[in-house]
Amino acid sequence: MEISSQHRLLLSFYLFSLFVYPEAVKVTYNSNNFSAGCIEIEIKALLEFKQGLEDPSGRLSSWVGENCCQWDGVGCSRQKGNVIQIDLRNSYNLTYPEYVMFGSEAEAYERSSLSGKISPSLLNLKYLSYLDLSKNNFQGIQIPSFFGSLRELKYLNLSHASFAGMIPPHLGNLSNLQYLDLFPYSYTNVDSKSLWVSDLNWLSRLSSLRYLNLGNANLSLASNNWLQAINMLPSLLELHLPGCDIRNLPKSLPNVNFTSLRVLDLNNNYFTSSLPPWFFNVSTLVDLNLANSEINGTILNDAWRNFCNMQALDLSFNGFSGEFLGSLSKCSNISLKVLRLRYNSFSGHIPESLGNFRSLRCLQLSGNSFLGPIPASIEKLPFLEELDLSSNKLSGAIPESIGQLSALSYLDLSMNSWEGTVSEIHFLKLKHLKCFSLSSVNQSLAFSVRNEWVPPFSLQVIFIKDCRVGPTFPAWLGTQKELVSITLIGVGISGTIPGWFWKQSPKIRWLELQNNQLSGMLPKSLNFSLGAIRVDLSSNLLKGTLPLCSNVQSVSFSNNKFSGLIPQTIGQEMSMSQILELSGNSLSGNIPSSLNKMKKLTTLDLSSNQLSGKIYTQWKGLDELNTIDLSQNNLSGGIPSSMCSLPQLQVMKLSSNYLSGELSLSLQYCTNLSTLDLGDNKFTGKIPDWIGDRLLSMSILNLRDNMFNGSIPEALCGLPGLHILDLAHNNLSGPIPPCLGNLSGITSFKPYFPVPSHPPYSEEIKLNVKGRQLEYTKILYLVNIIDLSGNNLQGEIPDDIAYLTYLGTLNVSRNQLTGNIPEKIGNLKLLESLDLSCNHLSGPLPPSMPSMTSLNYLNLSYNNLSGQIPSNNQFLTLVDPSIYEGNPGLCGPPLPTKCSMQNDEDEAHKKENDKEEDGTERILFYSGMAVGFVVGFWGVCGSLMLKKSWRYAYFRFVDRQKDRMCVSMEVNMTRIRRNTLINRR
Repeated sequence: MEISSQHRLLLSFYLFSLFVYPEAVKVTYNSNNFSAGCIEIEIKALLEFKQGLEDPSGRLSSWVGENCCQWDGVGCSRQKGNVIQIDLRNSYNLTYPEYVMFGSEAEAYERSSLSGKISPSLLNLKYLSYLDLSKNNFQGIQIPSFFGSLRELKYLNLSHASFAGMIPPHLGNLSNLQYLDLFPYSYTNVDSKSLWVSDLNWLSRLSSLRYLNLGNANLSLASNNWLQAINMLPSLLELHLPGCDIRNLPKSLPNVNFTSLRVLDLNNNYFTSSLPPWFFNVSTLVDLNLANSEINGTILNDAWRNFCNMQALDLSFNGFSGEFLGSLSKCSNISLKVLRLRYNSFSGHIPESLGNFRSLRCLQLSGNSFLGPIPASIEKLPFLEELDLSSNKLSGAIPESIGQLSALSYLDLSMNSWEGTVSEIHFLKLKHLKCFSLSSVNQSLAFSVRNEWVPPFSLQVIFIKDCRVGPTFPAWLGTQKELVSITLIGVGISGTIPGWFWKQSPKIRWLELQNNQLSGMLPKSLNFSLGAIRVDLSSNLLKGTLPLCSNVQSVSFSNNKFSGLIPQTIGQEMSMSQILELSGNSLSGNIPSSLNKMKKLTTLDLSSNQLSGKIYTQWKGLDELNTIDLSQNNLSGGIPSSMCSLPQLQVMKLSSNYLSGELSLSLQYCTNLSTLDLGDNKFTGKIPDWIGDRLLSMSILNLRDNMFNGSIPEALCGLPGLHILDLAHNNLSGPIPPCLGNLSGITSFKPYFPVPSHPPYSEEIKLNVKGRQLEYTKILYLVNIIDLSGNNLQGEIPDDIAYLTYLGTLNVSRNQLTGNIPEKIGNLKLLESLDLSCNHLSGPLPPSMPSMTSLNYLNLSYNNLSGQIPSNNQFLTLVDPSIYEGNPGLCGPPLPTKCSMQNDEDEAHKKENDKEEDGTERILFYSGMAVGFVVGFWGVCGSLMLKKSWRYAYFRFVDRQKDRMCVSMEVNMTRIRRNTLINRR
C-alpha cells in the first residue's frame, strides 16, 4: 500500500468512524453519592490504594476527608453507603484513537495516566462491583491475582492500561462477572510483555459473563481448547478475541451453546482454513469481524442466508471468493449497515442486487477483482456514508448518480480503469463529503469543473492521482477551508502555486503535489501545522532558493530546479524533520553544519546536486539517522570518522564524487550498514578484511570505478546477506576467491516484507547490467549481481560459482582469467546476464550452458574458446555474432565458420552424390568406348589388313617419328649438362 493511502486510512478512521457496532454491554448502577460518612475500613482501603499509585496530574486530589462517596471516581450504594464503584478510567481526549501517539501528545497522555502498584487493600471493599482502570499506564505489571477474590465484581475493565504477564486464572472465581475487558493495547510505546494465558478453562466458570474482550492477548498455548471454553458461556452477548494468535478453528462443534451471541470479533488470527459448518448455525449474530485471519474458500450463494439479521460484517484481508452479495440479497429483511470485503479474491461484476441493501451505511470492496461499471442501483442507497471501491478492475464512466448519495462522507474510487470525465454533477448533493479519493490507472479520466465552481462540500482529505485536473491549479480548492490532507499527484497542473494556497497551509498536515509542472518560486518559509506529517513537491519545475519548512516530519523537494546554498539555519528551522530529500536540484556550496540540530532525522538525501568541499564532520548526536545519500556531487576528501558514530546508520551512499584516500578504519564501527556505495571515486589501497569481518549486515557493496589494488579479500564471503557485489574497474589482482560460491544471500531466496512506518527512502543504485548502466530502485532487493570486470584478476573462474543459484548477473570481463568455463555453470538457471569477454578462457562451451533458460545477454568475445556453439534453448535467441568474435576456434551459427564435423558431413554427402553420378557416367563411358573400339579397330586395323601398300607406308611413318624423338632428346640433354657446368664455375 502506498504511504499516501496509509495516511488516508488513518485520517478516515479519525475523521469518519462509521463502523457502528451494537452498543456494548454495560453494567449500570443506582449509585448516588451517599451523604453520610463512609465506612472507616473502606476509607482506609481507598487511601492505601491511592498511596500505591503515581498520579502526576493530581486526578486523585479530591481523595481527602471522611465522605469517600464524594471523591472523584468513587461510587457508593444508596442503601448502606458501601463503596461499590471505582471508575478511574483515563478520560484524556485522544487525537488519534487506535494509534500509538508520539511527541507532545504522548507526554500529555503520560501526565494524565495513573501508574504504580495496585494495593491488595481493595479486598476490604467487600461490595465492590465495578472496577475500571482502563487507559492508564501500569508499565507492564501483572494483573493482580487477588482480583479473583473480589466476589461481587460485575464489571472489570483493565483495557489499554499496559498490564502484562499471565492472566491470573483466579479471575474464574468471579461468578457474578458480566463484563470483562483485558485488551492490553497501550497508547504509548511501553516496553512490556504482552498478556498471555496457558489455559482458558477458568473462563467456563464465568456463567454470567455477557461481554468478553481478550483482544491482543496471546492465546496460542490455549489455541486447542479456546472454543470449548467459550461454548460454556450461554449468556455471552459479545466476544472479542482479535490478534490472539489463535491457530485453530475447529471443524466440528457438537452443540453450539452460545446461542445468544450477537457480536463476534476474531480478526487478525491465523486460522488458515475455511469456515466450518457449525459457524453458520450462529444465526443470532448481528456483528461479525473475521478480517485478516487467513480464512479462505468460496462463498456459496445460499451459505449466508442464516445471517439475515446481520448489521455489520467484515471479511477483509482473507482469501474469500465467490458471489457473496448475491447470497445476502436473498434475505427478505436486509438489515446490513456495514459491509467490508476488502482485499479478498472476489471477482465478476458488482451485482445490481446491491440496491437491495437499503440500510447500508458503509461499503468497502477495495482490493478485489471486480469488473465492469458501478451498477446503476447504487443510487438506491440513501443512507450510504462510506463507499470504497478502490484497487479493483472497474472500468467505464463513473455514473453521475453518485452525486445523489446525499449522506456520503467518504468516497474512494482510486486505482481503477475509469474513462471519461468527472463533472460537477458527480458532486451535486454531496454536501457531507469529507474524504474524496480518485485515480485511474490508464490515465484516461479528466476532472472537469468550472474555475468559478463552489462545491457543496467542505473536504478534509482529497486524493487525486493520474487524472487530468490541470492545466491550472484548481481554484475551487480555495473554497475548502477544512483541508488537512491534499494529494494531487501527476494531474497535469502547471504554473505557479497561488498565494491564497499558502494562507491555508497552517492547517495542512499532509501535502503531495509531486509529478506535475508547477513552476516559479516558493516563499522563503512554508508554515504548516504542528505535527504535519509530509510535504512533497518533488518532480516539478520549481526554482529559486530552497524554502524552509517548519513543523514537518517528511520534506521532499527533489527533482526541481532549486539553486544556491542550502540555508545555514536549516537544522534549527527544521528540527522536527525526520526525512529530508533535496536530491536532483542545483544546490551548491558546503553541507551546512546545522544539520546536527535535526535530532529526529532518519533520512538525508542530498544526492545529484553540485555540493562541494569536504563532507560535513559533526554527525555525532544524530542517533536516529539511518540513511545518508550524498552521491553525485563534487565532494572531496575522505569519509569523516564521525559518520560511524551513528548507531542506526544502515545506508551510506557517497558514489560519484571526488573522494580519495584509503578507507578509514572508523568505517568498521558502522556495524549496522546494509548498503555501502562508494563507487566512482578515487579511493586507493586494499579492500580491507574488516568489511567482511565486522559489517555483517552488508547486503550491497559497491566499490567500482576506484583505484583499489591487491586481491579480493576472502572475508567478503562471510557476509550472509550480500547479494550485490560490484568491484569493477579497479586495479585488483590475484584469483577470484572460490568461497564466493558460498554467499548465502545468493544461494537461497529470502522473501522481502517491507513494513514502512513512514514514507520510505527510495534507495537507488546504478549498476552495469547487460552491457549498459541501469538504475535499480523498487526491485533492488531482488537484484543479485557479482561484477568483477575491468581488473587484473588471474586464474580460473572457480567451479563453486555454480552454487549461486539465485545469481542474476555475472560479469568478470576484461581480466586475465584462464582455463575453462565451469562445467556446471548451467546450474545458474536464473542468470540473465553473463559477460566473460576479453579474457584468456579456452576449451569448449560446457554442455550445461543451454540449461540457463533465463539468459538474455551473453558476451564471450575475445577469448580462446573452441568448439561448436550450442543451438538450443536460449542460444536460439542469442544471434548476434559479435558476442562470439575473437574466438577463432568457435564455429557454428551465428558465426559464418562451419564446424569440421559439419565439413566432413558435407564431403561425405558430396561423395555420395558423386558416387551416384559416377555410376551413370561409367555405364555411358563403357558403352561409348565399346562402340569406339569396334569402329576404330576395324577402321584402322581392318584397312591395313586389306591393302598391303597402305600397311608398308604406315610402319615407315612410325619409324621416322621415333628417330626424330631420339635426336631431339639427345640435343636437349647436352644443353642441360653445359649450363650446369657454367653455373658451378
